[in-house]
Amino acid sequence: MNRTVKIILIIVIILFIAGIILYPSLKKDKDVEPQKVSMPASGGVGKGTPLNINVKVIQPEALLDIIRVSTANIIPDEEVELTFESPGKITDIFFQEGSHVNRGQLLAKVNDKPLQAELQKLQAQIPLFEDRVFRQKSLLEKDAVSKEAYEQVDTELNKLNADIELVKARIAQTELRAPFDGIVGLRNVSEGAYASPTTVITSLTKIIPLKVEFSVNEKQADFIGPGTNIIFQTPPDLATYKATIYAVESRLDQNTYTLKVRAIYPNTSGRLRPGRSANVEIQTGEIKNALVIPSEAIIAEMGRDIAYIYSGGKAKQVELIKGIRTESNIQILEGLNQGDTLIISGIMQLRDGLSVSIDNVNN
Repeated sequence: MNRTVKIILIIVIILFIAGIILYPSLKKDKDVEPQKVSMPASGGVGKGTPLNINVKVIQPEALLDIIRVSTANIIPDEEVELTFESPGKITDIFFQEGSHVNRGQLLAKVNDKPLQAELQKLQAQIPLFEDRVFRQKSLLEKDAVSKEAYEQVDTELNKLNADIELVKARIAQTELRAPFDGIVGLRNVSEGAYASPTTVITSLTKIIPLKVEFSVNEKQADFIGPGTNIIFQTPPDLATYKATIYAVESRLDQNTYTLKVRAIYPNTSGRLRPGRSANVEIQTGEIKNALVIPSEAIIAEMGRDIAYIYSGGKAKQVELIKGIRTESNIQILEGLNQGDTLIISGIMQLRDGLSVSIDNVNN
């Protein structure tokens, strides 16, 4: 056996002996179980640690049943585009743009000189025809002429008067007058322009009073009608205005199932102008001693509405039947009683029987 082989054999023997000596110690370390670490429960609440919550003690209160509409429009009481009935060259414009005018006020005029001349010609014949009638009547009373002769000249006088009235009516068609009190808009023509019956001269808007137009859904339609009072605002104006419903549409819109409503607002100061949007509120009734809770305390789950109350340090699930909904609260018809302590925070972390701790009581 050479020297190299002897050295390798000695190393193997040494390693074998060392293994026999160290094995019991290694086996003892392997058999020791690793220490378990307690992890916090989901939601940041450790196992057995109560969830901090805010609560509200349920007490009866008065509940106003209010219909709210945010898509109302302010419209004028009357509005029309003004045009001439008769074509012609505009000779005069008498109104100032944006000014107030009264009913019947002359606003503009087209050329009527040919008609005026015709009127004078007809009127000049009146004395002659009246004299003929007078003479024929005198003769008829003396039986000097027949009744037919008298009726002929009388008819000619009546025809002349009718022709005069016709010319006067045609002259009136050359005048543009305000059909009602209101504010005239900007004019679209100048003097000297030719105007036809389709030429819009200006617009006229009646702003005293004003109308508030809006729609309500089919469930709300039964609670309103002529005489119902409303309040409205025109953002960003924070002032509140009062109006009264005077008319409702005869039927629901078949596409939207809504009912169109109009209310009248006096606008005596003329401060409001048509064309603005408005938010409307209609108080349809008041419920006394109602149980009302914040809408965010309710969870919709599997086709039912639930909430949680505090009971003996635990969260207790209750099923609710809802009533009237307001802007931020909901009336509860069944599921809660006066004096119950409603949980209003951490709603999504709650489950039936979860340990909870009251952090704050809201009024």
